[in-house]
Amino acid sequence: MKKYIIAGVCAAAAFLGAFFNVFGTVDTKAGDLLYHKPDTVSGKICIIRIDDETQNKLGDFSEWDRSVYAELMETLCVSDEIKPAIVGFDVLFSSDTGAEADLRFAEACEVHGNVVSGFSYSFVKKLMEDENGELYINYMYPEDKVIPYKSLREATEQGFVTPIMDEDDGMIREAFLYFDEEDGTRTKSLAAVIYEKYMKLQGKEPVYPTDKPVMGFRYSGKASDYENVALCDVLDGTIPPQNFDDRIVLVGAYAPGMMDSYFVPVETGELMYGVEIHANIIQALMEGKTLEPVSPWLDGIIAAGITLALMLICEKLSVVLTIILCAGTVVLKLGAGILLFNNGYTWNNLTAAAMAVIIAVYFTALHYYRARAAKQSIEKAFSKYVAPQVVSEIAKSGTYELKLGGENRDVAVLFVDIRGFTPLSESLEPEQVVDILNSYLELTTSCIFRHGGTLDKFIGDATMAVFNAPFDTEDYVYKAVLAAWDIVQGGNKIEEQFVERYGKHVGFGVGVNCGPAVVGNIGCDFRMDYTAIGDTVNTAARLEANAPRSTVYISGAVYEQVKDRITVSEVGEIPLKGKSKGVFVYSITGINDYEG
Repeated sequence: MKKYIIAGVCAAAAFLGAFFNVFGTVDTKAGDLLYHKPDTVSGKICIIRIDDETQNKLGDFSEWDRSVYAELMETLCVSDEIKPAIVGFDVLFSSDTGAEADLRFAEACEVHGNVVSGFSYSFVKKLMEDENGELYINYMYPEDKVIPYKSLREATEQGFVTPIMDEDDGMIREAFLYFDEEDGTRTKSLAAVIYEKYMKLQGKEPVYPTDKPVMGFRYSGKASDYENVALCDVLDGTIPPQNFDDRIVLVGAYAPGMMDSYFVPVETGELMYGVEIHANIIQALMEGKTLEPVSPWLDGIIAAGITLALMLICEKLSVVLTIILCAGTVVLKLGAGILLFNNGYTWNNLTAAAMAVIIAVYFTALHYYRARAAKQSIEKAFSKYVAPQVVSEIAKSGTYELKLGGENRDVAVLFVDIRGFTPLSESLEPEQVVDILNSYLELTTSCIFRHGGTLDKFIGDATMAVFNAPFDTEDYVYKAVLAAWDIVQGGNKIEEQFVERYGKHVGFGVGVNCGPAVVGNIGCDFRMDYTAIGDTVNTAARLEANAPRSTVYISGAVYEQVKDRITVSEVGEIPLKGKSKGVFVYSITGINDYEG
């Protein structure tokens, strides 16, 4: 029952996370990175750029009169047979600059009837009151409207050029289709007007993806991808008018100083000029590259369903399969997002993916906990076999007094540990883990007993042995070294068996130290252990902890006693936890005249 409650809570959290889009801008940026991939720009659209080159020849853009644009229209529209299908100006012609030039430009536009001029809104947030007297915030209150001068307004169709920038990161991912003013007048965006006008020229009806005033869209090109030419090159005849015949021609700012560039999802850290963004919006309308968000309810249900399924399935899987399943779920979720994006939809990207990662971590930790519990169970089961020499001596002579207390003795202490036991145990079945552990314990125990050591205790996957206790043992330091060497050599042999049987490598690290220690029975009257304690023991444990796989580390004290009978490589002085001064360490490379 408990696991179903946990699974239900996680599914509910996933639903709420997706419904309310808790990742916000991070989720949106993930979508940018994964999905916004430009493909091919339309050859039906080209741009005439008002750039630095043009301003160098014609003077500063702000000082032009309208005769420049009149000349441009006269150059482009040679005749009824050779002229652009539509000319769209992403330029604000708001004030009179000269009656003759203004009229000339307006007349040039009116003659050919193919011009859409731009105007703009300045939107602000405003606290307003509805018809019921309730206060609300209007996030798109048109504080100002900049429209073309009268004669141009009468000679052209108009569309507003105001962009929609994301409040969090300033990116342009959406575009206006229309805006309803307070008096009921519906105005359309420059892209929408050009799209409708072009479709009618083609004898087709314009089709919009939504009846809402705003739409999402996919970019077809990056900065400079659309064919673009300098305005000055058109005026001086370098680019012939035939190049623009029957195409949508957009005229707009193409210089940094004109302050008409924006961040877009298809560029990383670079800006795109506004006229290029209009080109992308127009192509999106023409080719159906528009985007509609999936309902937040559906987003929440999908995230909750994925989470619930993973929670119930992963409970029965191993760590490796859990990680594979969760990773596969993330890949499939993001892959489905690409498919949806290419078919005109966006959805919540990260909630379900994040839940899959959390589930993988949760079950990995749970498996780790269970492995530790199993390991502790094994320790408890084998605790009765600690220090068998003590039991044997009692059984033989009855002279050993089983009581609390200890004595100071010079001993050699050996520690050995399986390298990487916890990850290994998590990737195998319990029976396989026990098989490996039993083989390891059998090896270490037999090596210790063969050389006269006392098996002190099993500490999970570690083994501790003491030499020269509880009874005197001749040459005990050398025997401790031989036991350590045999363990490593024997470990190399049984490793081959485990690779063959389970495809897993098993290796040991061993540490040996010698010196004085307190040896005896420690505990209480009804439960005691025969063991050794003291700095000598602690140092041996630290040596083992530092020893690489299939390596025996010995202290300088051990080396001095057996140096004529072994070969070593110097590791050097290493700091050991709990000791103010480091210990000089050697790694055993061989035993002289010893076949094992």
